[in-house]
Amino acid sequence: MFCSKCGKEIEDDARFCQYCGSCVGNAKTDDKEFYQYEPQNKPVDKSSFLWALLGFIIPIVGLILYLVWKDELPLRAKSCGVGALIRVAINVVASVLVTILSSLGFFYFFF
Repeated sequence: MFCSKCGKEIEDDARFCQYCGSCVGNAKTDDKEFYQYEPQNKPVDKSSFLWALLGFIIPIVGLILYLVWKDELPLRAKSCGVGALIRVAINVVASVLVTILSSLGFFYFFF
């Protein structure tokens, strides 16, 4: 049997398409499984150095991606959030050091 929505081959006694999640002729919308079904082709969730790097380079983007993905893709969201958090921490430490050193007159020597 083939799915009427995506056209992929499915089992003859299937109630839902395992690829697109659409209802096949044997299923009723009042079934409990109809509302609990999740398609198998969900995006793969894994942490990535590149997402962390993006969050580090542009922290606001890392924060936004973290908030968008935190429930759906938690590992990827964590990568973005960690990159953004590291960048913010480095900026805070650098600001404190510059403030302390400038109050001590350290920069007058160089300028």
